[in-house]
Amino acid sequence: MSTKDKILKQLADNPIILYMKGVPSAPECGFSAKAAKILNQTQIPYAYVDVLKAPFIRDKLPSVSKWPTFPQLFVKGELIGGADIVEAMNADGSLLALLQAAAKPSAAAAPTIAHSEVEALIAGAFPQAEIHIEGQGCDLGITVISGHFAGLTLVKQHQGVMEALNEPLTSGRLHAVTLKTYTPEQWQARPAAANAGLLQIQI
Repeated sequence: MSTKDKILKQLADNPIILYMKGVPSAPECGFSAKAAKILNQTQIPYAYVDVLKAPFIRDKLPSVSKWPTFPQLFVKGELIGGADIVEAMNADGSLLALLQAAAKPSAAAAPTIAHSEVEALIAGAFPQAEIHIEGQGCDLGITVISGHFAGLTLVKQHQGVMEALNEPLTSGRLHAVTLKTYTPEQWQARPAAANAGLLQIQI
């Protein structure tokens, strides 16, 4: 499959998809952070592709979309625009309506992933980790406590977990992930009121 064909398949398979730098829980540019934050606030599941980890897509997408920069938001296969357009549409209320209309048809038929599979994937990458999963379907809150996180930045911790979940994120079975990571020491020392955090996905 050519890179262009892969992009077209992603657009066909995912009614809402954001091509961004980084992941929603750890954006790697301010514009991607702005777009992802707005989308997250709508609480509507969406797919995403980290173009920094997909250089062929990063190089090819501008010629397909006729849009030179990132992020790029597509709804039902149509380019909506970058961060500034997403922000403007959010401000005038048109973005939410557009996303709701796009998400409804696929919501009932969207494939889902079992908690046990998510736990197994994470445990495979982080043996002996303590894993807590909340939520249903493809929108999950995940907390991971692992000694493997010691010495790693929060971004590296999240990237490691997201990498473990690459298949369901890529396939669309997992869309929205609210992620919290702790070392065992951080978990024990957290304030009593602290609880799970936020942020998906996927290609």
